Amino acid sequence: MNKGKLIKEYFDRGEILVSPGAFDAMSARIIDKVGFPSVYVTGYGASANLLGKPDIGLLGMKEMVNHVGHISDAVEGAVIADADTGYGNALNVMRTVREFEKAGADAIQLEDQTWPKRCGHMEGKSIIPAKEMVGKIKAAVDARRSEDTLIIARTDAIAVEGYEEAIKRAKMCHEAGADILFVEAPEDSDQLSEIPKSIEDAHFMANMIEGGKTPVKSFNELEEMGYSLVIYPLSTLYIMTKAVKDLMEEMKLNNTPQSKVSEMASFSEFNEIVGLNEIRKKEEKYTKITSNKI
Repeated sequence: MNKGKLIKEYFDRGEILVSPGAFDAMSARIIDKVGFPSVYVTGYGASANLLGKPDIGLLGMKEMVNHVGHISDAVEGAVIADADTGYGNALNVMRTVREFEKAGADAIQLEDQTWPKRCGHMEGKSIIPAKEMVGKIKAAVDARRSEDTLIIARTDAIAVEGYEEAIKRAKMCHEAGADILFVEAPEDSDQLSEIPKSIEDAHFMANMIEGGKTPVKSFNELEEMGYSLVIYPLSTLYIMTKAVKDLMEEMKLNNTPQSKVSEMASFSEFNEIVGLNEIRKKEEKYTKITSNKI
């Protein structure tokens, strides 16, 4: 089943869908196992994970498609994927949508930045003309194989041309057929709360980045404001980065990781998360080989 139906079910119930960010298949699997119904494939996290580089447009379409495919294979829930600018013009967007869809993306996010793009909470962004973005959204809607594959239209116009221009662009994308609207980086709580009221019957997405330009709110607060979807794209990446850094500093100082063992997943817990038991059962079923337990 295309999990876009799952996303639509949340919208129909008027319940906010919470989608934590996954920077790799392992983080996605943990999100899924804990019980979140969707994961957000963050381009920022992908760049950090695959290249160890910032989110400044260094990854290409095929690299992101492969990344989305690995994450999609690791989870049961819906996959919401960052497709940056679509990697070119409207015709490139059509190919991007098809490739992301084949890789398992249930919702595909496209933005109106110029290429190379950068993280929406960084300085120095620039945007394409509004009419060009409308063409990209129309191309994306036409290109998808399934109507359950959702198109997310993101505008970065607040930082470049101001709040009113951002709302104008969101309205244009809504009229072009976007299923979800994403006005990136509102600068205060007033803007954040006004955005979902700006277009009747539209579904809006909120982006919560710790340390970013937008005040971070809880799921409940955002639902009360009228948001249909919220992503916390970098929480997992930031906590992993801090944990690994602390561990390495401890090892460097004391020649052992022993003091951090209580903060680690156990050997058995890790094997349970990655699904070793299920794999052992498949080995027995398909190969008739009973392996020794680890």
